[in-house]
Amino acid sequence: MATMVDVAAHAGVSVATVSHVLNDTRPVLPHTRQAVLDAIDALGYTPNTLARSLVTARTRSIGLAVSAITNPYFTEILQGVEAGALEHGYGLLLADPHDDPQHERKVVQLLHERRVDGLIVAPSADPDALLRYLGQHNVPTVFLDRLVEAPADPPFRFDFRFDQVCAENAEPMARLVGHLAERGHRRIGLVAGLPGLSTTIERISGYRHGLAGAGLPYDERLVAHGDSEATAAERATDALLSLAAPPTALVTGNNAMTIGALRALRERGLSVPDDLALCCFDDFAWADLFAPRLTAISQPSKEIGAQAVRLLLERLASPDHPARTVRLPCAFVHRTSCGCAEPPGPSGASPTDPSQKSPAKGSLS
Repeated sequence: MATMVDVAAHAGVSVATVSHVLNDTRPVLPHTRQAVLDAIDALGYTPNTLARSLVTARTRSIGLAVSAITNPYFTEILQGVEAGALEHGYGLLLADPHDDPQHERKVVQLLHERRVDGLIVAPSADPDALLRYLGQHNVPTVFLDRLVEAPADPPFRFDFRFDQVCAENAEPMARLVGHLAERGHRRIGLVAGLPGLSTTIERISGYRHGLAGAGLPYDERLVAHGDSEATAAERATDALLSLAAPPTALVTGNNAMTIGALRALRERGLSVPDDLALCCFDDFAWADLFAPRLTAISQPSKEIGAQAVRLLLERLASPDHPARTVRLPCAFVHRTSCGCAEPPGPSGASPTDPSQKSPAKGSLS
């Protein structure tokens, strides 16, 4: 098995130079770096990751804690994180906190004990225990999808230096509601996500902005929580449809809840959009295959994951840098479940086809 000494001899450089190329610990001239990389390739050299971590105090690994990794949205985020990590030579350790605050605290500690260089976390609705652990142990962390605020209670005070990245939530939701209002709907229901999540709070805010922009009153009876998952969303949709004056249009807060809402409609023998118009927050691969095709807000999920990696690596390089929050724009995917005719363009076009999207406007939040 080739050693670092063999690589140095093959490239005609010192062992220290090989080390600098492998660990990015000092700038190396481009032609020298290429000579080292060519030698590594020619000899089939595999760095000793454990030995390198003992020297650098870095394992070149990132811990990712996200719930519902079977959800297509988080699967795409995972793809973005993994691609970004691999691009920079980092491995990935994955854990599912199950949106449970105590389990979240436990799995984050386990990832930290595996000596990951930093963490990327989609926090639960009650992240105090998580924040306390991360703050006490000064763990470089980026929060994605869901935003958190520094706790004000004295036991939890610490220097809040957690970067965050998410999609816009309020304005895209307002756009869905406004679009339905333009279609003549006056009772627009919302199947909202898990209470306490920033995504839920912001999308409800966007729902209210959309109603106000259309001159419609807010009626709390038209909002039911689907807790960000299909089964609860099915119950929430059924509750909305059981009202004395049920909604004529419905907006769902994420893709899992869209599935639950569709189940509830099917059980009642209702047709979309003839009996009830439907728009959803979150596009997904098969939304274009439903009949009718689903009008949706598409989040830049892979870019959210990739951006989280960039923020984390910048935090590792500059630990004292002020915390940043990055919001990425969404896209409105206009199809037919809202009651509109088939938009111009090829039939059955992919949701990623630019002809099917228009950029969302600036944030209301």
